[in-house]
Amino acid sequence: MSARSKARKRALDILFQADVRGEDPAAILAAEASRAAGEPDRQSSWLYARDIVDGVIDHRDEIDEQIVTHARDWKIERMPAVDRAVLRIGVWEAVFNDEVPVAVAIDEAVELAKEYSTDEAGSFVHGVLARIARSA
Repeated sequence: MSARSKARKRALDILFQADVRGEDPAAILAAEASRAAGEPDRQSSWLYARDIVDGVIDHRDEIDEQIVTHARDWKIERMPAVDRAVLRIGVWEAVFNDEVPVAVAIDEAVELAKEYSTDEAGSFVHGVLARIARSA
């Protein structure tokens, strides 16, 4: 598994925890930074995970607006927390991170959804992110 794939999983964990606990993602990110400092072998995945979480925090309103606009009859607060986190990562990578090709951002988000959510989540995430990509 690539360092970026591992980073996406770490970012998903941080964003999911923040959402479920009702905490500020920055606080969970800070706690994770302390832990990562003691694990130099995980440094490469940590750096990109931090970029993802910081990006989602910085663009949260715009990201959520994109999700709501393109989720077709789904309110963001009604989505499972893991799906919200996956979509936020996917939108940030597809729209705000020029280093990641849109197709890669979508594929990686779909894989996260398939691994951590319901059987239907992969299709749902793909549909939302594909519509966002077409509108960009």
